[in-house]
Amino acid sequence: MKVLLYDTTLRDGNQDRKISLSLADKVQIARILDHFGFDYIEGGWPNPSNPTDEEFFKLIKDVKLKHAKIAAFGSTRRPGILPENDPLLQALIKSEAPVKTIFGKSWDLHVTDVIRTTLEENLDMIESSVAYLKEHSEEVIYDAEHFFDGYKANPEYALETLKAAELGHADCIVLCDTNGGTMPWEIEEIVKKVQTRISTPLGIHVHNDSGLAVANSIYAVKAGCVMVQGVVNGYGERCGNANLTTIAADLKFKMDRDFAAAKKLSHLRQLSGNIDQIVNLPSDVHAPYVGDAAFAHKGGAHIDGVMKVSRSFEHIDPHSVGNDRVFVTSDQAGGSLVVEKLKAIKPGIDKKDPVVASLLKEIKERENAGWHFDSAEASFKLLVYRHLGMVKEPFKVLNYRVIEDKTPQGVSVSQATVKLQVGDKISHQVSEGDGPVNALDAALRKALLPFFPCMGSVRLDDFKVRVLGSNVASDATVRVWTTFGDEHGYWNMVGVSSNIIEACWTAFVDGLTYKILLEDNVIPNAYKHLDVASV
Repeated sequence: MKVLLYDTTLRDGNQDRKISLSLADKVQIARILDHFGFDYIEGGWPNPSNPTDEEFFKLIKDVKLKHAKIAAFGSTRRPGILPENDPLLQALIKSEAPVKTIFGKSWDLHVTDVIRTTLEENLDMIESSVAYLKEHSEEVIYDAEHFFDGYKANPEYALETLKAAELGHADCIVLCDTNGGTMPWEIEEIVKKVQTRISTPLGIHVHNDSGLAVANSIYAVKAGCVMVQGVVNGYGERCGNANLTTIAADLKFKMDRDFAAAKKLSHLRQLSGNIDQIVNLPSDVHAPYVGDAAFAHKGGAHIDGVMKVSRSFEHIDPHSVGNDRVFVTSDQAGGSLVVEKLKAIKPGIDKKDPVVASLLKEIKERENAGWHFDSAEASFKLLVYRHLGMVKEPFKVLNYRVIEDKTPQGVSVSQATVKLQVGDKISHQVSEGDGPVNALDAALRKALLPFFPCMGSVRLDDFKVRVLGSNVASDATVRVWTTFGDEHGYWNMVGVSSNIIEACWTAFVDGLTYKILLEDNVIPNAYKHLDVASV
């Protein structure tokens, strides 16, 4: 039976204390998760106190997803209120999400001491809420909150709560280790016992408070669970959620399980890096499978062994997850993966060609300086095309300037001036904006639009700034990461400098140059390789 991957990055991952997703972030992440092949994307908890999530469900209806189902999250009805009168259940229905996921109490302690109702009323809350949502949904998933703690405290009552969800005709019942304290062997034993009493398909949702979220998820699948809930890169409240990045690779390479995203695992590292960029967190160098150090070898014996027989010191081929082996003490880091990408751009290129060595040297120097090409594939392609002499620059920047003024009324006004040469013509434009970055972007587009009408359809969908290294003073190096989009797709660009304006300018110029080259077919068939689509 196929395993279903249910991603809750937009809801549970957003509860990470370092993450605050904007509406644009959430839509972009949903697109990426869908392209990767996740079966469910939990968009958030729609209710009047959470307008961002309410707006997300409105916008996502117009996004053409290829595979994933969108789920709205909520809770059972409150004590003493009929489902049709409960505002939170009504908000779920109003979201029009095809899948509704609600949680209810499995632990008698929570029933009597937290929500303070009777055990009987709690059972009716579960059954009536699930049954009511089934009347208004394609699918209802029931999350049994604190199930494992509840089972250990009062197994019969915990099972009764699952039975109530089954009587309400839940499509899947997900067992939750909400406090993250259960051991893997307990997970396996309890899941097997549940299966003797419940016929509804089971899922697993665990937290990482004991550092065992991945292991617990794997043991649950081994015991019979057919759905795994988790978060890309393991973000989340407290110690985080089960890391779906690691789980997906484990399911494929260690358990030989079938799931929809299995065919996309060669893009797993790119997926991980893209999401890190959007949430604006540094990637974990030691992350299993996808981290920079996951296949890094330092020390003569290890390097010697890998070069003779790779599996002597590597548990899988790093290319199977889009990563590469790194020899820390040599100049071969990242070489083979880059050569493979080069072959896709210029078929037949010989890896012994001197231009390949010079390109690898430039890439390594840039990455050491803070450039990050894994999550900015368009920047990588543009660098390659330029280095190989395969493009003619569509315009030349003569100069640019940004002025920041403050009026006597205390209002800040940003003005940018851009002077370009296109062929034998000069384009000199001025624009104002909400800050220097917005003014620069507007002036550059204004200068290009008379020559390149496609500029009118390009959007700047995302913009992130990260300070690099330990120097966080005003002279620190910064990396600017941008996402451009139009009706055809999305592409990511990066710029690095100790001057934040220069870093922004580099990303903007490269991003719009890339679009022009796409329109002129200088970069052939590029739209199908845009960052989001390629995942």
